[in-house]
Amino acid sequence: MAQVKIVTDSTAILTQEELDTLDVTIVPLTVMIDDIIYEDGVTISREGFMEKMATAKSLPKTSTPSIGVFTNVYEKLLAEGNEIISIHLTPGLSGTFHTAQQAAQMVHDEKIHPVNSTFIDRALGFAVVRAAKMAQAGASVAEILADIDQTIQHTELYITLSSLDNLTAGGRISRTTGFIGGLLNIKIGAHVVDGEIETEVKGRGQKTIKGYLERIIAQMHAEDGIQMIGLSHAGIPDEAAEFAERLKQEFPDAELAVQQTTPVVSTHTGVGAFGLSYLKQF
Repeated sequence: MAQVKIVTDSTAILTQEELDTLDVTIVPLTVMIDDIIYEDGVTISREGFMEKMATAKSLPKTSTPSIGVFTNVYEKLLAEGNEIISIHLTPGLSGTFHTAQQAAQMVHDEKIHPVNSTFIDRALGFAVVRAAKMAQAGASVAEILADIDQTIQHTELYITLSSLDNLTAGGRISRTTGFIGGLLNIKIGAHVVDGEIETEVKGRGQKTIKGYLERIIAQMHAEDGIQMIGLSHAGIPDEAAEFAERLKQEFPDAELAVQQTTPVVSTHTGVGAFGLSYLKQF
């Protein structure tokens, strides 16, 4: 029986231990900073990206991997006799999943199974980690795809923004709105639902974000149990470490990963953002 190999993209947050022990192929997105193109996680680190973004003349631009990059990865894994499950970030933020689909069609092989996770960051990582562990244990494609579906259904992802500057510069909201938001010190709390970002709270000052995070913690306690928690941040490691201690106390049985988020997320959110994701028991 063919072995199942897991492919994902560089927007998936995985811990170093997971990278070292799980057989996952990561296809990097690219980011352009002042006309210089970098491969996410290959020629630029997440921390290095934050440093360069802070001094860049204009907002960095992110791009999906090319079809050729995907076909090369797929053809290599197929030549080794494997089946492939390729799990990617929501199409609401990138065309990467659609490119993976096109590459699978070009290769003309039914052994490639592209999956839209509807998430990004550690929320995407939940599905990748579980799939990779099942693949190593010898599970079938059907078993892994069924688990991915359940994982997606039991995953929640929330985002907090401390600034509207990057969203304004990237054209996601009007410059007038961004200017007014900056003057009023507007903070945003949002929920990712079916791959789309839905704003749930807006308010002035840091109390807005603190109140929103408290509400999420209360919601997590109302669940039947939490398997995994992901806390990602955009350039605020000290604040993330402090909040992580709170999460450890509240949910001691959950597996917690705390990391700097990816360039794709940081480009849109700017410095000071949190991404809080969790996987419910099922």
